Amino acid sequence: MQYRPSGFNFMPVVVKNLLIINGLFFLATISLGGAFQINLIKVLGLHMPGSPDFEPYQLVSHMFMHANFSHIFFNMFALWMFGTAIENLMGSKRFLTYYLITGFGAAFLHLGVSYLEALTLRSELLAAGYSMADLNHFIETGSYRMISGASESTMVAFLSKYFIPTVGASGAVFGILLAFGMFFPNSYIYLFFAIPIKAKYFVMGYGAMELYFGITSDGNIAHFAHLGGMLFGYLLIKYWRRRRQIYY
Repeated sequence: MQYRPSGFNFMPVVVKNLLIINGLFFLATISLGGAFQINLIKVLGLHMPGSPDFEPYQLVSHMFMHANFSHIFFNMFALWMFGTAIENLMGSKRFLTYYLITGFGAAFLHLGVSYLEALTLRSELLAAGYSMADLNHFIETGSYRMISGASESTMVAFLSKYFIPTVGASGAVFGILLAFGMFFPNSYIYLFFAIPIKAKYFVMGYGAMELYFGITSDGNIAHFAHLGGMLFGYLLIKYWRRRRQIYY
């Protein structure tokens, strides 16, 4: 069954429930961490396969975890602002499918890039004199020893690939932003609430920035996860358009 949703819901059901679920996870992270020293980010955040902390369910759970208030606030604000229009357009079932697939796509691209970066760092450490047994032991225990000629910054960067989890709805949110740019290309988005820019140019510019910072930055922002959400969103919309299955 296919239909084009009619009317406009200021708070459609999937967006509303996603906001609630993310909020509950954030409150649980604060409450359990403060009262029982349970680190939910470590448990539910996404670790790279090969990490002693990796679990398959993290491919889903990481999308509902956030590091701090500003992280969840801006993600949820963008989810509401752009997701409302997309859910009203697609329908709730199609929107939920889109949200989850773009979230998975973001995770897969991020993990793929992280794995390639870990391989490069591993090669540098092997060239410095470590053995594979040494590196596997460091990953298993989370501790390491330095040898002459090895760079500690390289070792820290290598282990961080396995021990620092990725959290947040950003990948799916960037997928929603991509959808907004495709379905409403000439709508205006106001940068800093003052500077108007058409959605199609905003999305293209943002995507270019994410690619640039993904290549050049060593920060703690998962730029390739954002790009993964946009890439999978683009491919999914093109597929649905070809099959005339956008609305459901």
